[in-house]
Amino acid sequence: MLTDTQARTTNHEARVMPTRLERYERAYRALAAELAELGFISQGSVVVRYTTCGKAGCRCQGDPPRRHGPYYQWSRAVAGKTVSRRLSEGEAKLYRGWIANRRRLEEIVAEMEQISAAAGELLLRPVSSPKAPRAAKR
Repeated sequence: MLTDTQARTTNHEARVMPTRLERYERAYRALAAELAELGFISQGSVVVRYTTCGKAGCRCQGDPPRRHGPYYQWSRAVAGKTVSRRLSEGEAKLYRGWIANRRRLEEIVAEMEQISAAAGELLLRPVSSPKAPRAAKR
């Protein structure tokens, strides 16, 4: 039979645990909904390049030099090697968005992992059993 203190503790734990677990579930579902709204994703980066050529008398060789460009370049690693491709300004804008989506995807997954770990700790926490009174020291 439970004492009043044990019953209150058990009731308190029963109220607190589902509340925290429900909070974790709500946060997890919100992240899953955000995940569903992400568009295309892409790895890599987009850079803007200005170049010089080898022609004598070209404006890029002048003082001050006025380089050619802008040229947009998308680079990523494929099988351990860097692969690059030139893009138009519009394509560069698309890829920047897709790269941002991938970074957000990674953030969301990391948050989901943290929430899952916290929920797991909550669910796997050992249930406290009533302790026997200690014997008095002599």
